[in-house]
Amino acid sequence: MNPLKRLRRGNPGDALFGVVAVLFGLSILAIMAGIIFQLWIQSSAARQEFGWGFLWSTEYNPQTDEYGALVFVYGTLVTAAIAILLAGPIGVGIAAYLVEIAPPALNRFVGFMVELLAAIPSIVYGIWGFFVLAPFLREYVVPVIQASPLGWLPIFGGTFFGPTVFTASIVLAVMILPTVAAVSRDVIGAVPRDQREGMLALGATRWEMFRWAVLPYARNGVLGAIILGLGRAAGETMAVTFIIGNKPQIFTSLFDQGATIASQIAAQFPEAGGILLSVLIELGLVLFVITIIINAGARLLVYLLSGAPKGGVRV
Repeated sequence: MNPLKRLRRGNPGDALFGVVAVLFGLSILAIMAGIIFQLWIQSSAARQEFGWGFLWSTEYNPQTDEYGALVFVYGTLVTAAIAILLAGPIGVGIAAYLVEIAPPALNRFVGFMVELLAAIPSIVYGIWGFFVLAPFLREYVVPVIQASPLGWLPIFGGTFFGPTVFTASIVLAVMILPTVAAVSRDVIGAVPRDQREGMLALGATRWEMFRWAVLPYARNGVLGAIILGLGRAAGETMAVTFIIGNKPQIFTSLFDQGATIASQIAAQFPEAGGILLSVLIELGLVLFVITIIINAGARLLVYLLSGAPKGGVRV
């Protein structure tokens, strides 16, 4: 064996680095286990009182001590899904423009401005949604939607008051847009230049080059950016608390008021006590499990879609 390799193998610095790296890695598991343990212990009173039926019960009335999580799980998933449906294509489109079309100077400037949106506190988004976006939607957007051929759909029925599921979903879309756009831009920019030049040399248009040479290489990263935005939308608290109405119900129209798990916890936790406090902590545990499922599902989807890129021109 090479003496240098023997020296490195017995180097105390390498051994110390290995131990520290392992400890850092295990600390993530320890933190997650600690969070789950505390949430589980603190919510024991609610589990003993309501059992597993708490998860699918639609009742929520603190006056009569009737509690269920389904209305909040429903609100969380619906608002997050609408937000990602709005922000996903726009964010990927912004990334594609910045990387493929925009001049380098504009790429840097617009990219900086997009990332700056991520630094704005969520409470500011909530205030903006309540005082600016909601009146704008009420005066100019909702009447157009209800007068259009889609106005007969139940999801666009009812009276728009301002703080609604529709408003909350749009604010969530604006909040997660920087995440989707920034990560997608980095992923698309990392695609080898030879891929682009090869497709263009074959006579492909710019769109064909992007469709067949760039997206196949970047799809896993773009999917990861979208799932990352979905996870943030599901856990957003203060902005949603301002503009969703915090009305526990299974809504059928986007113009109705609703509630999410995070908004309900934020609205009632400061004055909660007794069984209500245990219920809110169990709602936090449910939200934690939902975020884990979202991330695990994303990893599984990326694994299933991974493999050699399948670019090229189809004839």
